Amino acid sequence: MSASKWQKHDRAETIAGDFSEFLATRRSTRDFAPTPIPHELIESLIADALTAPSWSNTRPFKICIATGDVKERISSEFLARWSKLSTFRNGNLFIKVKKLLKGAGLPTSNRLLARAYVPELKPRAERVGRELYEWIGVQRGDRKARDAQWAKNYEFFNAPAELIIYIHKSLHIFAANDAGLMLQNLILSAHARGLGTCLQGAVVIWDDVIRGEFDVPKDYRILTGLAIGYPKDSHVNKFGAHRLAPEEIIIKPRSES
Repeated sequence: MSASKWQKHDRAETIAGDFSEFLATRRSTRDFAPTPIPHELIESLIADALTAPSWSNTRPFKICIATGDVKERISSEFLARWSKLSTFRNGNLFIKVKKLLKGAGLPTSNRLLARAYVPELKPRAERVGRELYEWIGVQRGDRKARDAQWAKNYEFFNAPAELIIYIHKSLHIFAANDAGLMLQNLILSAHARGLGTCLQGAVVIWDDVIRGEFDVPKDYRILTGLAIGYPKDSHVNKFGAHRLAPEEIIIKPRSES
């Protein structure tokens, strides 16, 4: 092998190693600084996101960017509804009936999120929940503290911007796949710029609140939220979720079983 080829080979291995290390340092951010993000920077992140592959290049997704007063109005309504829903969930039968009559803050969209995880996936979800709450000092049986922590989702963890991603209904899971690829690019681009992010399934249960602020086309359905901003140097942001080993998800051929 010539010297130039060796140099290219070594450089490729160095880049691959650096990239793997870069990926491993990404964490979900749950405590943001109030520092605003320039709109031009958000657009640059989205431009990077749009380099991801897409089903016949259809890009079957749209993004709402909530900042400033719009974000605060959405957050205020989310918190009000969560307060009602939390009281309903933790109350006795009398309280539940009373809240239902007066409005319990129940989901207006994506009600299936309330379903339990299937046995195969449940241990993973339980593990990350248990380890996160232990990390921040919330006891397992302390419902009040747990609900207070969950409420931070509806403050977007104080992030200066919340992106809400919608996908076109016509492509079903394929639209979600494309949106996932796009989001991964966006998240990594943000990480490369020193920004933190946190994907938020918690915000998709009240789609009507988002649509009250944005003219979202009727053919699009909400997929996820993404809090984005500069991370604080806080304890919660040092939490690292357990990472699966490759063999835990690889399906082997029957001949190797």
